[in-house]
Formats: sequence, C-alpha cells, structure tokens
Amino acid sequence: MTDVHQAFNSRVKALDRKRARSGYGYVGKVRGDGLIVFKPKRRMPGLPIRGLLYMVLGFVFFKGVVLAHLGGVTYEERVAQLAEGSLIQQAGAAVMQPDPLTRIMARYLAPVLR
Repeated sequence: MTDVHQAFNSRVKALDRKRARSGYGYVGKVRGDGLIVFKPKRRMPGLPIRGLLYMVLGFVFFKGVVLAHLGGVTYEERVAQLAEGSLIQQAGAAVMQPDPLTRIMARYLAPVLR
C-alpha cells in the first residue's frame, strides 16, 4: 500500500511541476502521427535587450539635442567642469562625453533647434 501512495505522490509532483512550467503559457503542436502535444513556453530571458537598446538610443538622442542646443564649445566646457567634481560627477562627465553618433545627430538637429 505504501508503494501505491509513493507512486501516486510522485505522479502528483510531476503534474505540479508541469503545471508550474506552463504558467507562462504553452504551445500546442501536432506530431507526425496526429497526436497533439502541448509543451510549456520557455521563459523569456531576464534581461530585456530591446528595452536596453531603446534606453541607450534615447540617451544618445538626449545628448545630441543638448549638444545641438548648447553648441560644441559650451558643451565641452560644461563637461570639463563636471569632470572636476565628485566621483559621481566624474562618472557623469565620462558618460556625457560626445561620441561620434552624438556629434552626427547634433549636426542634423542644430538647424532645427536654432
């Protein structure tokens, strides 16, 4: 009788694991013999790459707008002034250094902003 209970409990645990995995949804596929098999969808990766890409592009666009609005000389002076501050300000100055993409974007945005 104990073997029956252990077998039953192991089947219930296996069903619980399958149900927990299908919490993200499932995909049904028809096999070659006509049997429909449902498999749980894979979990999405923990790092949203598309969101990070949009954030980086948005930040580069922001830097381009600021560079176009202030002009190259004033922007460089303010970044240099920021680099003389605390450790956090120095990190901000390193991030705010104009990269080639920011300069290209500022060149196209300057006529629009002036």
